[in-house]
Amino acid sequence: MAGNREFFNRRLHSLLGVIPIGIFLLQHLTVNHFATKGADSFNTAANFMGNLPFKIVLETVVIYLPILFHAIYGLYIAFTATSNISRFGYFRNWMYIIQRVTGVITLIFIAWHVWQTRVAAAFGSEVDFDMMAEILSSPFMFGFYLVGILSAIFHFANGLWSFLVSWGITVSPRSQKISTYFTMVVFVLLSIVGIRTLLAFI
Repeated sequence: MAGNREFFNRRLHSLLGVIPIGIFLLQHLTVNHFATKGADSFNTAANFMGNLPFKIVLETVVIYLPILFHAIYGLYIAFTATSNISRFGYFRNWMYIIQRVTGVITLIFIAWHVWQTRVAAAFGSEVDFDMMAEILSSPFMFGFYLVGILSAIFHFANGLWSFLVSWGITVSPRSQKISTYFTMVVFVLLSIVGIRTLLAFI
């Protein structure tokens, strides 16, 4: 019974990391990338997302609850799981370790980012280009956001590889090798998007 529950929790944890959390990450990166076209472009995109109907319900069901489960169970895995070098080899073992580290970093970053933006908005602050420009004007905060965004992107990209394995989509060594290259390309491309966005606010 306990084994079945753990199997289900791990599958759910993996699924939520891609759908809906991964999709939300892609959407968030896309909206924020409008900053590269200027303040007005970013503000228009951000306002559109901020004025969606049933926004609170959507955020709770599609974002907050999945992230809460993914984070809590992810921390459990991070602090209880053992190395998987015997199963996947040296490279994948390092990816496994980095996945856990970036998961913790991403959780801290998301909590801080929500505090700086969503909580501030609840108290009347305007979440717009000027707010992000002010936040990122600090070299420390720029570095913090850079590390946080790259950690989130790596965690998603490498988690996508794990999702494909755990759901039986990539079973053979060859398919897992191909998915490794694919997810590395995903990481590089999304990292370019994230870095360009951060620089646009400077």
